Amino acid sequence: MKRTILATLTALAATAATEVPAAHASCRFLMPLGGGGNPVVSKRIGPDRLVGRTNWNTDFIVDRNFRRYRFFFTSASSERASFPVSGFMVFTDGSNLQVINETPTFEPGTGRMFGPFQAVPGKRTRLMNFRVGSSTTPAALGFSYRISVQGCD
Repeated sequence: MKRTILATLTALAATAATEVPAAHASCRFLMPLGGGGNPVVSKRIGPDRLVGRTNWNTDFIVDRNFRRYRFFFTSASSERASFPVSGFMVFTDGSNLQVINETPTFEPGTGRMFGPFQAVPGKRTRLMNFRVGSSTTPAALGFSYRISVQGCD
């Protein structure tokens, strides 16, 4: 009896967390472009630059079609911090869709999932872009974080 109740509660929790039945939920982490084989990327928000590129953008490769996508963010800073966060779906035709544009505040070691975001009908997603940093939020400079992205069926 206890085992049945536990199995039912586990299935309900999985359904609530993914918004699809647990038996049909299948997600996997996407690999970062140019990464070393680890799907979780650790970074520190670097300064804006007049010349050259910032370290604000991280692209995750979409190697097949998924029905939905989820972004994960965790603060790795030692103090409470606000993080300017943007997320984009980048398509094979060169267009993109912004799905996240927030500046949430996190305690050390806490974070959240953004999404799930549905695939766009008629478009093939090639990258999921996670951007953390902004020239309009210089107070975020130096804060550390971990990010990852999942594709789900």
